[in-house]
Amino acid sequence: MPEPRVAIIMGSANDLPRVQGAVDTLRSFDEPCEVRFLSAHRTPHETGDYFSSARKRGIKVIICAAGGAAHLAGVAAAHTTLPVLGIPLDSSPIGGLDALMSTVQMPPGIPVATMAVGSWGATNAALFALSILALQDESLTEKLSSYREKIDRKSTRLNSSHVSQS
Repeated sequence: MPEPRVAIIMGSANDLPRVQGAVDTLRSFDEPCEVRFLSAHRTPHETGDYFSSARKRGIKVIICAAGGAAHLAGVAAAHTTLPVLGIPLDSSPIGGLDALMSTVQMPPGIPVATMAVGSWGATNAALFALSILALQDESLTEKLSSYREKIDRKSTRLNSSHVSQS
């Protein structure tokens, strides 16, 4: 199996159920990923070292998922020039609004592409990562096109089944 080109980092193992869609989506495209639990607050040195060395390990895209203050994606972006995709998680009493604001409000020069809150964001982060990788991988471009066609066909079937016949 090839070396992972995508890293999925979460602040806690408790976040995995909300992020499983990203792992599953990458696997469905036969794209291996590195999954780690690192905290911007509890393990700041280990976290910084991990992101600083990601490029040397062959990582091309980093996906970070965090709730609450959600500093993880910003810390990643501060330690690498690789694309960082943030997934705000709905793990706080205010349903992820705090995580969304923390992830989306990065200062100029430290970009983080922010996905939707929660599981939709996890799936879209994986698809976005695959789109980035597909820029240099024609077979992945074909897989993504096939995936989109499948979604279009499913959507068309659903739409036509709801149209009333007169």
